[in-house]
Amino acid sequence: MAAAAKRDRTHYLYIAVIAAVVLGILVGFVAPSLAVELKPLGTGFVNLIKMMISPIIFCTIVLGVGSVRKAAKVGAVGGLALGYFIVMSTVALAIGLVVGNFLEPGHGMQLTDELRGAGEAQAGDASESTVDFLIGIIPTTMVSAFTGGEVLQTLLIALLVGFAVQALGKSGEPILAGIGHIQRLVFRVLAMIMWAAPVGAFGAIAAVVGETGVDALKSLAVIMIGFYVTCLVFVVVVLGALLRICTGVNILKLLKYLGREFLLILSTSSSESALPRLIAKMEHLGISKPVVGITVPTGYSFNLDGTAIYLTMASLFVAEAMGNPLSLGEQVSLLLFMIIASKGAAGVTGAGLATLAGGLQSHRPELVDGVGLIVGIDRFMSEARAMTNFAGNAVATLLIGTWTKEVDRDRVQKVLAGEIPFDEKTLVDDGHGGPAPEDVEAPPAKDGLVKDAPQTDGEVPLQKSTT
Repeated sequence: MAAAAKRDRTHYLYIAVIAAVVLGILVGFVAPSLAVELKPLGTGFVNLIKMMISPIIFCTIVLGVGSVRKAAKVGAVGGLALGYFIVMSTVALAIGLVVGNFLEPGHGMQLTDELRGAGEAQAGDASESTVDFLIGIIPTTMVSAFTGGEVLQTLLIALLVGFAVQALGKSGEPILAGIGHIQRLVFRVLAMIMWAAPVGAFGAIAAVVGETGVDALKSLAVIMIGFYVTCLVFVVVVLGALLRICTGVNILKLLKYLGREFLLILSTSSSESALPRLIAKMEHLGISKPVVGITVPTGYSFNLDGTAIYLTMASLFVAEAMGNPLSLGEQVSLLLFMIIASKGAAGVTGAGLATLAGGLQSHRPELVDGVGLIVGIDRFMSEARAMTNFAGNAVATLLIGTWTKEVDRDRVQKVLAGEIPFDEKTLVDDGHGGPAPEDVEAPPAKDGLVKDAPQTDGEVPLQKSTT
């Protein structure tokens, strides 16, 4: 009965989130000026979630990498993940090009002086070069990686610490045990923060509706609806077919399993708000810690399927609206550039718009002013981008786990069938998703492995399942 009570409480929480979203939309339409002033509520909630991301990524990766016998295994997972990200970004790019050329949005749009200035402002926010990005992955200090809010900096430090603990062998076991307890604490704090989700959802939705208004939605309905439909088709058809062929998992069941995370993204327009929960749920699903710890954070910077589709369709929209359509050669050149430039844009509301403006400025400066045409609905398109990026990373994690044989297939089926419910109170499953007390404190077996871990040939040991 206790378990049922916990599920009921979290069920009410997400019902409250839905109610808050509906109320926020109403307030945005009825009292736009008041709604705009509520924006800090949404910003504050997203910031609360973001402050938990670095410690969660650090704990997850250190615990995963620290338990791997061969360092090359981590490199293999990372290399496979990056290769997959590049292929899927190219597919998303192609789909966006096809749909954008088919719809030919942008006819009849009028560019005012105010919108022209908005486009120039966005271009100024996207001046970072590739070299600056690569240098920026290295934090100033080990501690600054946790305070700077940069996912890739935290990923780098966590990998270094994980390899160091791995090299320590048996003497590193107490460190892993301590980090395991810290992980429990961090996830418990995150679970507490989630109870503020209705307030954050209300403020975020009310502000965006108040700022946008009905007129902008009507005038830009073609590009907005077309983008949403394209993202839906990409997730259900493309990713769904790949998932079914490679893993046998139904994409709809996976999306249902992550339903609460999608609701959170929809209400905040940020995929970063659901990153910690994605890590927890993928581990609970039956995928090993190293695969989850490497694939999810890396995917948040490099696996940007939704952003790729957005950049292609938005570029074609702007060019068409400005009366200067892009030729096929210009489309390929410009959009390949922007796919590379889009690294790090996931999870940051509005970053896709800045990347769009920066890409246009570098290739076709005369089109930058047209970015202002899409500013009004960018927040709504940001939600579709974020949810598509999130779905892409969830699918990628399950695929990488399957290809590297680091997934418990039986557990995946049971979890998706609802037989093993996710613990919303702790966000950590002691039987699989996190190190159980008896596991982390047990004396290490040969080669520093956790006791009772399966002795496979060079494979990452999965946590012992209690099911």
